[in-house]
Amino acid sequence: MSKMTRKMKDSGIEWIGEIPEEWKVIHNKYLLTKHKELIEKYNDENILSLTLNGVIIRNLNDGGKMPSSFVGYQKLYKGNLLLCLFDIDVTPRCVGLIKSDGITSPAYSQYEVNSKVADVRYYYYYFIMLDNKKVLVHMGKSLRSSISNDQFGNIDSILPPKSQQIEIADYLDKKVFEINQASQTIQQEIDALEEYRKSIITETVTKGLDKTVPMKDSGIEWIGEIPENWKVEKLKYLVETRESKILLSDVQYNYIGLENIEKNIGKYISTDSTYENQYYNFCEKGDILYSKLRPNLSKAIIAPFAACCTGEFEVIKSTKLHKKYILYYLLSNYVTDATSAAIYGTKMPRVSWNYVKNLRVVFPNQSEDQIKIVNYLDKKLTIIDQIVRQKQQQLNHLDKYKQSIIYEYVTGKKQVSEKEGVKNAQ
Repeated sequence: MSKMTRKMKDSGIEWIGEIPEEWKVIHNKYLLTKHKELIEKYNDENILSLTLNGVIIRNLNDGGKMPSSFVGYQKLYKGNLLLCLFDIDVTPRCVGLIKSDGITSPAYSQYEVNSKVADVRYYYYYFIMLDNKKVLVHMGKSLRSSISNDQFGNIDSILPPKSQQIEIADYLDKKVFEINQASQTIQQEIDALEEYRKSIITETVTKGLDKTVPMKDSGIEWIGEIPENWKVEKLKYLVETRESKILLSDVQYNYIGLENIEKNIGKYISTDSTYENQYYNFCEKGDILYSKLRPNLSKAIIAPFAACCTGEFEVIKSTKLHKKYILYYLLSNYVTDATSAAIYGTKMPRVSWNYVKNLRVVFPNQSEDQIKIVNYLDKKLTIIDQIVRQKQQQLNHLDKYKQSIIYEYVTGKKQVSEKEGVKNAQ
């Protein structure tokens, strides 16, 4: 393509703006044809799911919501686009490129591109761009933010020459792959830091800080030896449960839900959710809130203020140990592994508080030693959390950069040029 500044024109599409002069505007129905073919018998086809990571083959052994039968599912074909045109406002990702044959729910929409004028990869990136901006949300005509096939077909899209579509798709394939690789590396580093955090908590609340002291058998298989002067007690003898209930509409209290708790960290984060009037658990400032739902997520905090909280929390207060020592113990791998092995329910796995309170706690007898452990963990975890936040910011920057280059190239704001045999951005 020429390196000269290209002439632009108004596309007439609000969310696109200007496009190169030679590009056209066309209804989706001339670019895409809906394809729906339902199966009458399940023959062990791959079950495909539309996710933030694309259209993936679902592992049926992972659990989760499953239909009683796959009869009536629709066939998906490699090289087509899969769109979610319902509940667009709450669906994390509404478009994916199908990379292997399989079947999926008939609720999704499969489209085959008109190969005479369109490159499927280009239009995958084009609809990803629309999805990133949630453009389609404003077009939903029903209460479920849904778009019919006819409505979708009459929406305007842009049409570059096919050679340019292929050029743009080639470039974005390369750049998006590089960004995703960088993001994956950072995410692996974050995962490793989170595992390191949990291991430090577990090691410290079960072995202490002084590695030179004599040890003894704890009598707990998952813990092994503990310092000789430490004690072992069941949790129920160290805490009390608060049973107070309160009607949210009757008082001026904040609400603490599971969404306010960062997993594995023991910290509160503010959200703007609103809730219907009903009775909730009540907690005082300084109470420990422990989530019985999905205990593998290790959601527990010390309440930062008096509040109403979800019934998924057990509200407890420490009577004999430093409350933050109890919190760290509940966040340890020992408790997480023990409770995860005792869950019931498949869709919403929970652990019984009766089971949790009978878990044994190992602890230093002296309160001064408990404080030393809490202070040590506070300091270590603050450093880890700072590093994690920095890496999460890096992920956010990479994601914004990826969204930016997809928008700029699929709309023609930037063009691709040949350089040293590799397509690069000017």
